Amino acid sequence: MLRLEAVRCAYGKVEALKGVSLEVRAGELVTLIGANGAGKSTTLKAISGLVHPKAGRILFEDTEITHRTPEDILRLGVAHCPEGRRVFPQMTVTENLEMGAYVRRAGRDVAADMEAIFGHFPILEERERQLAGTLSGGEQQMLAIGRALMSRPRLLLFDEPSLGLAPFMVETTFRIIQEIRGRGTTVLMVEQNANLALRMADRAYVMETGQIPLQGDARDLLADPHVRRAYLGG
Repeated sequence: MLRLEAVRCAYGKVEALKGVSLEVRAGELVTLIGANGAGKSTTLKAISGLVHPKAGRILFEDTEITHRTPEDILRLGVAHCPEGRRVFPQMTVTENLEMGAYVRRAGRDVAADMEAIFGHFPILEERERQLAGTLSGGEQQMLAIGRALMSRPRLLLFDEPSLGLAPFMVETTFRIIQEIRGRGTTVLMVEQNANLALRMADRAYVMETGQIPLQGDARDLLADPHVRRAYLGG
């Protein structure tokens, strides 16, 4: 479904991705782990069109999206749930969800999808007229996920979905991601909690200083000595 081929990205003279290649197959949940600054978020931004590679190719369902705009990529079926939620704070919960569907034609389908989101996240329905900036961190994460789902993505990118959440909300967020995957949406997830991420993923890539030195079955990487020492606390 998604393939990166020797992708290189830079911020000025600083090269963030140094020839990254990876693949996500339809129906998979794939995780990308690594230390802060390793290039994980840049990888997701390159896929969603927020950063344009200086070399390499990105293909989604055999269509090259390397230099497409974020809007074009979203229309193709790739949604990005960014680090830090990034909800529109001065807009209501409902308005944020409507923004998630802006690439679709308004109508019964959009209204039905919003009702489905409220079914998944009842707290959002309770707060549908509340400004997003006044929600708790966990509620904002639910809203960010709901907003991404409103575009009806075939591939959903998650960037640090558990960051800054209370432990019980981390469990809830991961359960929601598993449910999304269970309903047929392919998932590529960057996550700081490597232990949880590897336990729920099918496959995983380990990123270090803009490169991918390790990849494989997620359960195999859980037992890998380097991964255990560097990312799992021993």
